[in-house]
Amino acid sequence: MPLANVRNPARPLSPHLSIWKWGPAMAVSIVHRATGSGMATVGTILLVWWLSAMASGAAAYAAFVDLFTVSSGKLNVVGYIVGVGLTLSFFQHMASGVRHLFLDTGAAFELGVNKRSALATFVFAIVATAIFWVILLEKSNG
Repeated sequence: MPLANVRNPARPLSPHLSIWKWGPAMAVSIVHRATGSGMATVGTILLVWWLSAMASGAAAYAAFVDLFTVSSGKLNVVGYIVGVGLTLSFFQHMASGVRHLFLDTGAAFELGVNKRSALATFVFAIVATAIFWVILLEKSNG
């Protein structure tokens, strides 16, 4: 039997998840992929729904707009959850993309700097989302 076909069954074929110590850099990488896919999926659904509502007439469009606005003094919570979620996803995806640009130049590979920059993407996303929505709600409420 050739040696190429013989392997030690006690050795794993590749590193398994249990070997890796989870850290902020791994979380940022996973969240970056999830936010990109989520924004693409939800954004496409909302775009198609918006176009369909516009093509279907005033009543359908009004129903779409009512989901994302305060109408008759009544706040639609679902619309705001979707809006805040998309905003948070956008800022997180953007921050981790900028982080990756720096990593692509060869900077920030030291463990301490890498960990701090990964954590900074989460902090930035939360703070930027809060500021964005405070400004948006102040402008919409006069």
